[in-house]
Amino acid sequence: MDPLRPNDTIGVLGGGQLGRMLSLAAAALGLKTHIYCPDEDSPAAQVSSQFTKAAYTDASALAAFAQSVGVVTYEFENVPVEAVAILQKAGATVRPGALALEKAQDRLIEKQFVRSLGVATADFHAVDKLEDLGEGLKKVGRPAILKTRRLGYDGKGQTRLTDKDIDLHASYEKAVAFAWDEVGAAPSILEAFVPFKKEISIIGARGVNGAVRLYEPIENVHADGILKTSTIPARIETQTRRSAEEATVAILEALDYVGVIGVEFFVLPGGGVIVNEMAPRVHNSGHLTADACAVSQFEQHIRAVAGWPLGDPARHSSAVMENLVGDEIEQWSGIIREQNACLHLYGKGEARAGRKMGHVTRLTPQAS
Repeated sequence: MDPLRPNDTIGVLGGGQLGRMLSLAAAALGLKTHIYCPDEDSPAAQVSSQFTKAAYTDASALAAFAQSVGVVTYEFENVPVEAVAILQKAGATVRPGALALEKAQDRLIEKQFVRSLGVATADFHAVDKLEDLGEGLKKVGRPAILKTRRLGYDGKGQTRLTDKDIDLHASYEKAVAFAWDEVGAAPSILEAFVPFKKEISIIGARGVNGAVRLYEPIENVHADGILKTSTIPARIETQTRRSAEEATVAILEALDYVGVIGVEFFVLPGGGVIVNEMAPRVHNSGHLTADACAVSQFEQHIRAVAGWPLGDPARHSSAVMENLVGDEIEQWSGIIREQNACLHLYGKGEARAGRKMGHVTRLTPQAS
C-alpha cells in the first residue's frame, strides 16, 4: 500500500492509555485515529476522531472498521489473532502483522521463538497439567516462577516457588498444588529465577522499508510486579548495550516487523543479557521518549505504520519516568509545580489499586 497522507486515518485496536498517546502523536502529524475496543470508558476515545465500541470478535463491526481506515495497528498484545484475520479478509493492512501477536501472546511460544534466534532466555518448562509442574521444578530448580502462558501482566497470573514456600506448606506436593491453584490451573510455563543485576529495555522500531531505529537502553525498576521507574541513560557497559541491541534487531527482522516494539532484558552480574519478554507495541518504559527525545516512541510507531520514514531516536535530555499508580494520581497538583517535570494523565475516572493513572517524566537537559 502507498504511504498515508495527512488527514488519513489509522485504526487502533485497544482503547487504553497507549492508544491515547498514539492518537495524540498522530494528531500532531495531521493524521486521524479511529479507536476500536469493547470498553465504553476508553481513555483513547477521548482524543480520537472516531470510536467504535464492539467486541474483538464482532466480524461485521471489524469489517466496517477496516473500511474506515487506511491501516490498522494495536496498542496491546492480547488482541485476538482472529480479529487480525477478520480485518485482513476485509482488506485492511495490519501493522505489526499477526505473526508478532502469535509469538508474544503465549509465553512458551515467545521463549521458543527467541531461543530459535540464538538469543538467551531463562530456562523454562511447559506446564500443561499438575504433574508437569513437579517435573519442571526438577528441571529448572528453585526458586522458580510459575506464570500463565497467556494474558497475565503487571505481576498478575504468576507465583513464585522457593524452598521456603515448600516448607510452609509442609510438603512438596502441597506447595506444587498451591502454586498451580494460584495461577488458575491454566496452561502455564515454569521459568527459572534469574539472579539479575538490573532490568533494562530496548525500544526499537522498524519501517516498511526495513530500516531500523533503536532508542538507547532504558533502566527499569519494578514494584509489586508493576513498572515503577524508567531511567535513561541506563547504567550499563557498552557490551551489554550492544548485546541487547543485537537481540532486538534479530527479533524485529525475524518477525518482518513494522512499528515499535519493546524488549525487556535481565542484565546478569557479568554484563550479559537474557530476554525476559517482548511487547509488540509501544511500551511503558518508553514513555520518557515523549519528553526526552525529539521523536517519541508514539510518533515513531505512527510514522512506521503510516509508511513514513522513521525519525531520529536520539535524546536531548536525561530522564526518569515514574508511573502514578492508584491513588498516587493525587500527587498531580504538586508535580505540576516542579521544574522540568512533565505530567501525563490518562483521563481515567476511577483510581483503583494497581491501575496506572498517569506518569511523570523528570528531565535533566544535556549540556549543549
